[in-house]
Amino acid sequence: MNNKKPRKNPEDRHPFIDQLSQLWRNKTAVAGLIIITIFILCGVLAQQISPHDPLETSLYDQIKPPVWHAKGTWKNILGTDDLGRDILSRLIYGARVSLAVAVFSVGLAFVFGTLLGCISGYYKGSLDSVIMRIMDMILSFPYILLAIVVVAYLGPSLRNAMIAIAITYIPRFARIVRGSVLEECEKDYVSSARAVGARDGRIIFIAILPNCLGPLIVQTTLSFASAILDMAALSFLGLGAQPPTPEWGAMIAKSRGLILRASWVMTFPGLAILFAVLGFNLLGDGLRDALDPRLRD
Repeated sequence: MNNKKPRKNPEDRHPFIDQLSQLWRNKTAVAGLIIITIFILCGVLAQQISPHDPLETSLYDQIKPPVWHAKGTWKNILGTDDLGRDILSRLIYGARVSLAVAVFSVGLAFVFGTLLGCISGYYKGSLDSVIMRIMDMILSFPYILLAIVVVAYLGPSLRNAMIAIAITYIPRFARIVRGSVLEECEKDYVSSARAVGARDGRIIFIAILPNCLGPLIVQTTLSFASAILDMAALSFLGLGAQPPTPEWGAMIAKSRGLILRASWVMTFPGLAILFAVLGFNLLGDGLRDALDPRLRD
């Protein structure tokens, strides 16, 4: 009696398994995921792993160099700033601030951009023209310039900076979703749903939107990187996080006068921004390759 189980046809696997496998084979995407995971763990466990209070000042520990310098100590591994605050602790807490900014601003843009894109692509006509012209008006301004104008109107603060970033990102999601919805509306399953009397809301959010998630996921990941960079820029200009909040852009702005005397105070926040943005960009590129059938091996 033959007890051998029949071998499964690779074509019978769920598409999600193939996409996950494709993503896992992409070494740059895995590297990006590892970098992001490290920053997430730092943000979530900041209180547990931070060696010092990020806001604690000390007149006796001002501008101490990193541990590998001759005058460095293990008490402050990455040194201190001009107020004696531990740089490593501020970087760890800064990861929490930067990730919170990215999640809030991109999440807000995701919700409103997806809603506008679905409405515009599904109903078409004059409503589509009005929504898209508004999106074009927002896109006509440089992102950072528009964010500066919004923050200047609302007032400098971390919350207002997040709202400004979200406003500038809404057109990105709206245009992507609109294009995908327009393409999906031409398919038979949408016509069938209309024929059986399904409501527009059910067709849009239950039938069409799940088929548009691929480009949305990629755009969301890449927008996380942009949000971290834009928040750092706004904080550097004094329009984002306000002192003494441990935010990477604000740390760089505060240390501008120390670049020649204590370069590490500015270097480490800059490296944190670099690796955080790099991680999200690498993961976004990997997701694009995995979710786009035209780019698969």
